[in-house]
Amino acid sequence: MRRVSSFPLVVIAASLILLATAWSLTLPTTPDPFYSATHRAPYRPGTLLRQEPFTRGVPAGAVAWRILHATTRDDGSPALASAIVMVARHAPAGPRPVVAWMHASTGIVRGCAPSLLGDPFAHVPALQPLLDQGWVFVATDYLGLGADGIHPYLVGTGQARSALDAVRAARQMAGVALSDRTVVWGHSQGGNAALWAGTLAPTYSPDVPLDGIAAIAPASHLPALVDGVQHTPIGRITSSYLLQAYSDTYGDVSFDAYAHGWPARVARDIASRCLAGRGAWFTALEALAAGGSIFSAPPTSGPLGQRLAQNTPVGPWPQPVLVAQGLADALVLPELQSRFVAARCRAGQAIDYRRYAGRDHLSVVAADSPLTPDLVAWTQLRFAGASADAACRG
Repeated sequence: MRRVSSFPLVVIAASLILLATAWSLTLPTTPDPFYSATHRAPYRPGTLLRQEPFTRGVPAGAVAWRILHATTRDDGSPALASAIVMVARHAPAGPRPVVAWMHASTGIVRGCAPSLLGDPFAHVPALQPLLDQGWVFVATDYLGLGADGIHPYLVGTGQARSALDAVRAARQMAGVALSDRTVVWGHSQGGNAALWAGTLAPTYSPDVPLDGIAAIAPASHLPALVDGVQHTPIGRITSSYLLQAYSDTYGDVSFDAYAHGWPARVARDIASRCLAGRGAWFTALEALAAGGSIFSAPPTSGPLGQRLAQNTPVGPWPQPVLVAQGLADALVLPELQSRFVAARCRAGQAIDYRRYAGRDHLSVVAADSPLTPDLVAWTQLRFAGASADAACRG
């Protein structure tokens, strides 16, 4: 009688154990107590609740803090959010202009805040030139990534409130002085947030007047962008984040109405993980394993499609607006960005539109990108009070 080798079974069992171990070890870390409120009394949005020195990843010659502050959800209920504030150690005395930074996708759950990640300043454009100028860097984590709550992923006004309230809170800090000059920079998800901040600021935070909005590869026309990349690995990740966040945020958007079966199970697990930090490789593997699209119904249909259209930033923007786009971008497609800008120009909005050949979604914000000197020069003009072109450019 032939003996059946047990070797294949051992390999399968070992593989399953390794997979389960990797699954567990790559989940987001639990935020430390800094991000939790000690009491539940409501505070005015923008109230600084806590600050402490922050050193991880801080460039030489700079000093930084992490802060916890009050903010507001879309329904008007109070919430908490966190941020990083940084300035050159030997910046000129007196109140300094502010660059409010809105980061790209890092995830939608607690533990995915940049201030909790190993490289909190990954993909921040022109960071060293910004510090060299003596500007104050205020980088929101948004709500729900460090502090508790639902993260408003690509929910425009929800993201914008966190950033505007972070600037308000930073003005109350000991150890750094902020002027009332503020320019917003945002990339990808943060580009969408930056454009919404420009629209929202005059009514939500008139005490934080914005001198300009720089949106880099912004997630602009959301229905077209989601539809255009849903079959790619990175598109499956962002689709998972979007569907989970919208179903958590909006009562009329049901996760199960747009995703079924194996893709839905994978999408839910992707949505529980970060796109940055130690677990990013596992998220990428899941996206590759899912194949196709996570959607079983068109994302542009029904309530989801309506909410995507609602969160597409259309202005008005009373501030000068710069939109920068890499022409090799496979996530935010250049042709869709050009159509978005053209539509806003036809509607009468002045936009300075700059395109960068050979630059993709991440390399457009790299230190050696031609965007770097352009972004610094453009921001210098805004802080100097120079007027922008009254028509579209680019």
